[in-house]
Amino acid sequence: MPNSKIDQTDWGYLEAMTDEEAEANALSDPDNPPLTSEQLRAAPRMPQVKVIRRAFGLTQEEFAARYQIPLGTLRDWEQGRSVPDQTAKAYLKVIARNPDGTAEALAKSVA
Repeated sequence: MPNSKIDQTDWGYLEAMTDEEAEANALSDPDNPPLTSEQLRAAPRMPQVKVIRRAFGLTQEEFAARYQIPLGTLRDWEQGRSVPDQTAKAYLKVIARNPDGTAEALAKSVA
């Protein structure tokens, strides 16, 4: 839990809330209304790197090595510090659709 003078959040109050109470509070926030169905449909889709990696049961180190992605780059993507560019997004789609074939092709190109 954050413990700084700047952070004035009442964490005890928030942690005591039920999921239903938290959702009701979030939905009633006038500064952050939920997206409409149209807004959700129009939102750009981005490969979820962490979801892909976890679906394969790989650690960050294993995924980065297998698909020749710099570990720091992978971590930045997963932690939201940066986002994949168009080429990386295309590559992640290929990995998601054919993980073994992608790894095999990369292994052959190194040999």
